[in-house]
Amino acid sequence: MQSRMQNPAAVLPGAMQSIQELFKAVHSGGVDGQTLELVHLRTSQINGCSACVDGGAKSARRAGVSDERLAAVAAWREAPYFTDAERAALALAEAATRLADRPDAVSDEIWDAAATHYDEKQLAAIVLMTGVTNLFNRLNATTRQIAGAWG
Repeated sequence: MQSRMQNPAAVLPGAMQSIQELFKAVHSGGVDGQTLELVHLRTSQINGCSACVDGGAKSARRAGVSDERLAAVAAWREAPYFTDAERAALALAEAATRLADRPDAVSDEIWDAAATHYDEKQLAAIVLMTGVTNLFNRLNATTRQIAGAWG
């Protein structure tokens, strides 16, 4: 496999810096870093972005996510390794990523479950992490960025 081009955010002046600023904002939202990494990884799995799954697994491991949790995040509903709060964050991330799967993509049930565990600032962080991850997934999958190429 070969990349079609370098990551578009690296090509246009200021784009990568702006995205990194969003990441900083996300991490200032009060959500545990491991939860944010799980959201990133699961979103990337759904979108089939190999570069982001690879990078997300490495980043999650650096944040302290155990190998058991990394291996089971794709099946988080059935796996015993996740807290109720993490499950709510993962459900929200999945719904926000799969917008076209149903008419009411992010149902009140999904939103309300997340809102029982997270305040508005934390919800904003989870939604932004999901959105930024979806952006990177689309950039990287479209241009065929190579898993592991970034170290």
